[in-house]
Amino acid sequence: MPLMEHLRELRNRLLIAIAAVAVGVVVGWFLFGPVWELLREPYCSTLQSKQLTGHCSLTYNGIFSSFFITLKVSVIVGLVVASPVWLYQIWAFVTPALYRTEKRYTLTFLALAIPLFALGATVSYLIMDTALTFLLGFSLADTVATISIDDYLDYVLIMLVIFGVSFELPLLLAFLNIIGVVSHATVAKHRRLVIFLMFVFGAVITPGGDPLSMMALATPMIILFLGAELFMFLREKRQPQSEFAGLSDDEASPLTADDTPLEEDSGSGR
Repeated sequence: MPLMEHLRELRNRLLIAIAAVAVGVVVGWFLFGPVWELLREPYCSTLQSKQLTGHCSLTYNGIFSSFFITLKVSVIVGLVVASPVWLYQIWAFVTPALYRTEKRYTLTFLALAIPLFALGATVSYLIMDTALTFLLGFSLADTVATISIDDYLDYVLIMLVIFGVSFELPLLLAFLNIIGVVSHATVAKHRRLVIFLMFVFGAVITPGGDPLSMMALATPMIILFLGAELFMFLREKRQPQSEFAGLSDDEASPLTADDTPLEEDSGSGR
C-alpha cells in the first residue's frame, strides 16, 4: 500500500473510533447519576470524606466546573463502552501487515484484551478505598481535607487506566512472541529482572505511590507474565524444529541429504 493509502485508512479508522466514543459519551451523560455514585464510593468509605460537613462531600470551584465534571465522567463511560470498537480498529489497522498464521490470533487477541482491561480496572477500583485511606492517613492534626472533584476524578481515571493498560502488557508479550520478535528463551533468561522491574513499575506509575497499590498492580502483572511465558513455551514446543536450528551463524549447513559431490554425474555410472 502507498503511504497515502495507509494515511487514509488510519484516518477512517480514527473516525470510526471517535464516533464510537462519542456515542458512548452520550450514553454516559444519561447514566451520570449511578456512575458518579459508583466512582465516589471509594472516597466516601474513608473517614476524611466526612470531616468537612459530617457526610461524604467533595468540593468544586467555578461556575462551569459542574458541567465539565459531568462531561469528564461521561467521557470515562464513553471510553469504556466503546472499548471493543476502538480496540478492534487498532488491531484491524495492524493486521494487514501480519502473515496469515498470525492473523488467526485476531479474535483471540480481542477476546482477551477487553476482559484483561476490565479486570485491571476492577482491581484498581477494589483497592482504591484502602489506598485512599492510607494516603489520607498522613493528614496533619487539626486539618480538614477539602478534596476537589476534579482532583479526585483525575486520581480515579489515572488508576483505572494504569491498571487496565498494565494488565494488557503480558498479552502484548505473547503477541510479540507470535510474530517472532521475542522468544521464550529470551524471556526466561531475563525473568528475574522483569519481575523486579514490575515492582519498580508498580511503585512509580501508581499516583499515590503507596505500597498497597504497588503490590495490587505488580502481583497480578507477574501472574499474567508467567502465564504469557507458559504460553510462549508451549507454543514453541509444538512448533517443528528447523533442520538448521542447531547450527550457529558461522557454521556451514549441508545442501543435500547425502554426501554426494555436486559435480558428480549420477548418470555416468561413476
